Amino acid sequence: MNAFKLLDLWRSEEKTAHIHGWDFSHLAGRFTEETDLPWDYGSLARSRLRPTDRLLDLDTGGGEFLLELCHPYALTSATEAYPPNTALCRTVLTPLGIDFREADAAGPLPFADASFDIVLNRHGRYCISELYRILKPGGLFLTQQVGEDNDRELVELLLPGTAKPFPGMNLAEQRACFAAQGFTVLRGEEAFRPIRFFDVGALVWFARVIPWEFPGFSVDACLDRLLYAQRLLETRGSVDGTIHRYLIEAQR
Repeated sequence: MNAFKLLDLWRSEEKTAHIHGWDFSHLAGRFTEETDLPWDYGSLARSRLRPTDRLLDLDTGGGEFLLELCHPYALTSATEAYPPNTALCRTVLTPLGIDFREADAAGPLPFADASFDIVLNRHGRYCISELYRILKPGGLFLTQQVGEDNDRELVELLLPGTAKPFPGMNLAEQRACFAAQGFTVLRGEEAFRPIRFFDVGALVWFARVIPWEFPGFSVDACLDRLLYAQRLLETRGSVDGTIHRYLIEAQR
């Protein structure tokens, strides 16, 4: 395929790069990631959650994972701060009786002290002192996080020299932060696994929907790098990087 046709395809992907909640179905069959993490966050959450627990899901996205848990709605709360997602949560979660609050999970939370038995957070922000405040004594915080070294090869491929967006987000440093706040860290794991794109248009879409990792990315600004990525794809069959994940289970 010539460069002009590729450019048209990539610009089309760029224009469609929008998501509600945390839905990557647009890339189904076009990339792979998180296929072999050494833990299953969903299974862990279900195994810790008791029917009578008061549950909070921080940075719930559109509530997709939260609803899969099928926890009693009257005992369920959620927060989200990204405006398109907050609108979705009000449409989807609030009518069910879930206590949804618009809030930045990295700052003060709109809940009373010792409100929750368990707080969940998958790939969202958190404030450790606020977690300690809103959890009941003995309560649990379970999180799977995107680490500071996530997608770095891909970022370097498209935007050489870009700084890490979230330095310090790694298991060792975060475990120490939880311990310093008074938590007991019951479990901590970290993993680095491949992420693979099978067409460069998929990479364009991906880079546009996570601008905190790919700041300033656009097809026109990065055209030379995208053409290089296309050559890599044609040689290797995919454009590859590495995801960085860590898991922490901490008890108040």
